[in-house]
Amino acid sequence: MVRTPLTPLERERGRYLGLLLRQARGERSMADVAAAAGISAETLRKIETGRAPTPAFFTVAALAGALGLPMDELARRCAAVTAVAEAASEEGSAAA
Repeated sequence: MVRTPLTPLERERGRYLGLLLRQARGERSMADVAAAAGISAETLRKIETGRAPTPAFFTVAALAGALGLPMDELARRCAAVTAVAEAASEEGSAAA
């Protein structure tokens, strides 16, 4: 099976998700949060830096639980990034 390349919007949303998770982690070590979520520190590093922009749902859920973040809050904030990016894209198209 061939995976479809990610769109710039999907990459941006992934970078934002990583930023939100990094902010929520605060002073906690990457290793501590990763262990609490049951994932590797390298996986967390990739998500936080945007190198893994579309992590699996259960990975995000585990991280949200370990960080005390409500999933609906993460979804709402990531959806807001999508809306802003789409609006900017439409404005750019209209100006052309």
